[in-house]
Amino acid sequence: MNDDFDSNPNPNPNPETVDKSICANSAGGASSHLRPHRRRRLATELPNPLIIPDDAPCPPANQTMVQGFEWYMPADFQHWRRLADDAIVPLSQLGVTSLWLPPASKAAWPQGNGYDTYDLFDLGEFDQKGARHTKWGSKEELQRLVDVASGHGIKVLFDAVLNHKAAADYSERVVATKVDPKDRTRPVKGQDEEYEIEAWTGYRFPGRGDAHSPLKWNKKHFTGIDYDSKAGEKGVWKFKGKEWAEDVDEELGNYDYLMFADVDHKHPEVRRDLFHWVSWLSAQMKHQIGGLRLDAIKHFSFAFLRDLLAHIDNSVNPYWFIVGEYWREDSEFLAHFIEYMNHRLSLFDVQLVSNFSRVSLLEEKGDLRTIFDDALVVWKPENAVQLGQSLETPVAPFFIPLAYSLILLRANAGLPCVFWSDLYGSFGPHNKFAPPTSGGQVLPRMMLARQRWAYGTQVDYFDDPNCIGFTRFGHPLRSRGDGLAVVMTNSWTYASKRMCVGARHAGEVWTDVLRLCPGEVVIDSSGFGVFPVGFRSVAVWVDRKAHGRGAADGLVL
Repeated sequence: MNDDFDSNPNPNPNPETVDKSICANSAGGASSHLRPHRRRRLATELPNPLIIPDDAPCPPANQTMVQGFEWYMPADFQHWRRLADDAIVPLSQLGVTSLWLPPASKAAWPQGNGYDTYDLFDLGEFDQKGARHTKWGSKEELQRLVDVASGHGIKVLFDAVLNHKAAADYSERVVATKVDPKDRTRPVKGQDEEYEIEAWTGYRFPGRGDAHSPLKWNKKHFTGIDYDSKAGEKGVWKFKGKEWAEDVDEELGNYDYLMFADVDHKHPEVRRDLFHWVSWLSAQMKHQIGGLRLDAIKHFSFAFLRDLLAHIDNSVNPYWFIVGEYWREDSEFLAHFIEYMNHRLSLFDVQLVSNFSRVSLLEEKGDLRTIFDDALVVWKPENAVQLGQSLETPVAPFFIPLAYSLILLRANAGLPCVFWSDLYGSFGPHNKFAPPTSGGQVLPRMMLARQRWAYGTQVDYFDDPNCIGFTRFGHPLRSRGDGLAVVMTNSWTYASKRMCVGARHAGEVWTDVLRLCPGEVVIDSSGFGVFPVGFRSVAVWVDRKAHGRGAADGLVL
């Protein structure tokens, strides 16, 4: 792999030697070091300052993705209709450019979220598995949602579950070997003989028939299963004559198998049907969708995935945005994976979420200066999708606004993804009807700040373990050149940081657009200001007369 940053002999130059209007970051540089099994990249390898001259071309509008659902939404929520009628317009006003939808295909039962996929070609059109509609709504409502979103400049991303199928229509007898659940390359000790099981692998799709696809799936289209109906026994069985895909994640010896009936991506009928489904999906949505979120890609053949991406580029839409869910805390590996996919795939920044979790749970002992260490965005900024939190890796509630400020307001920081529950709250068992953990209007105002003022030169002030900050100078062709300053602390005391926002802002009076920190900051003749922040909090300082400031101050979501 090319070490993109290593060609710069001084990755943290003194900003004042570059441009007198740029202000120095007192944090010193640090070189990368090796782990026994992989190389790490520290945040200090990123250039500081990141200079974007005023005479540079107008930067494109910042892109923002929103997760368009949450796991605990009730089945009677009529989600497709509510999104179209109530959410699309305000989301577009907040600068949202893409909406990640939950799996829209028919699930194993009417309340299924879709990750228990039954029929990819049923988007809520046929009476199957207890209902015509999916948990989220009908096909007609889905098509209308895509129309409305497209009309407001929001690209819809479909969550594609291609690794497994669930809720088969009938069972079949299959000769199989029961494998060790902790090492799928070996049979269970003392059970290395193949024997006959009864596996639910037959899919007739009785409600759909031959509509959209004639393929009826059976045992030849799968490599394994997790239940022997004959013995009433759970486990993992590999079918006779089948092998797990070799080019998958090596966790558990071989992580091809995840759940339900494991799809055999080498089978020619499977490949043909899945490639056809992607083309069909685009046509069903009048070619208005913007891409895919690919579920569980660590569990199926990497070569198949690369072929699927090539099919999309050659036969569907080469401009689709595609992000894969590969949950692995190893950014160098994920960077290699992106390269293997010819940079056509983006991935969620697992390491950054882990850093958020680690630093937040340590509270004052957490070192904010290390927040970007070995993050995927340091390796592949153009292919990193940033999350403020995740179900897999808990982040302390007080830290969530800090995390969002880091993924929403920085330059060259990948594509930020905002969680639904952080905007609208959750129906979860511990949070039923609870307000968003990000705190009222904090996150929407931060999204507006990204849309309007997060442009131009960036200078980092990562010089204190408990208080860091950064500034954006603004660009003359975006919001009249207004910029912003961000400062945060994880300590229980108030803090402040002297930072530069550029000499052209001299004399301006800045206030915290989040309304978490009172007071005013007057920018001096050199472009400096002393920006305070409340304890365990973040403040986003913007000129009180900035272009569009009134909309942020009066925001009601």
